[in-house]
Amino acid sequence: MTMLQVHGAQIPCKGILFDKDGTLLEFLQLWGPWAETLLNQLQTRINELGASFTIELEHVLGTIHNQEGHIVGYDPQGPLAIAAVDECTGLLAGQLYAAGMPWNEAITTIRQFSSVAMREVRQRKLAEPMSGLLDFLQKCRAADIPLAVVTSDSTAAAETHLDWMGIRSFFTSIVGCDRVIKGKPDGEAALLACRELHIHPGEAVVIGDSNGDMQMGRHAGVSYTLGYCQPSDQGSHLVDAHAIIRHYNEISVII
Repeated sequence: MTMLQVHGAQIPCKGILFDKDGTLLEFLQLWGPWAETLLNQLQTRINELGASFTIELEHVLGTIHNQEGHIVGYDPQGPLAIAAVDECTGLLAGQLYAAGMPWNEAITTIRQFSSVAMREVRQRKLAEPMSGLLDFLQKCRAADIPLAVVTSDSTAAAETHLDWMGIRSFFTSIVGCDRVIKGKPDGEAALLACRELHIHPGEAVVIGDSNGDMQMGRHAGVSYTLGYCQPSDQGSHLVDAHAIIRHYNEISVII
């Protein structure tokens, strides 16, 4: 059986389920501009209503801002990092409702704001593979390890971002939030991905940058949960990970 070697441990592996944002691609590069554009639109509308955010701006989506107001970081345990599209929409609409806007109008407004922000994302196409990822994917292909992406983003968006990075062909299954009833941290998406890879969950490894990914894997009964974080991050939020890596060169494929 093919094995993954991580920090000296050898893990049997018949398939790998990857998170997308923050795991396959640099999170802030893609989603920072989206969140900044969206929050600016929201703040303008709330000001027009003569109101203010019910909480500090940084806590609305879990973003970190510099003195000029630009997003320079994010909370790996916050909504921006973990929440599904509909969850973020509801969260932001709540701010408009609190400012006096009827709920149906609030939802419609946030969807419009998000569309504007997404147009900028599509124009920039700022999605690049994490360092060392392409080499690791090629090694997985050479070892006939089937791969899936399990994301809180929509399936169509995930397909697009993988195409931008030129890595779509490596993945047999793409499971977005629109393909399941219960998203992360529930195990439903991981179970669907395993079915599409034709493997038992106990033969799969999950790689992700949030503890929601780790919990999803454990709820689905995968054999191993591997946390991914940047070298500057201690990874203390990945409490349900079996192990943590900071670069893809820390994983070896053993046939």
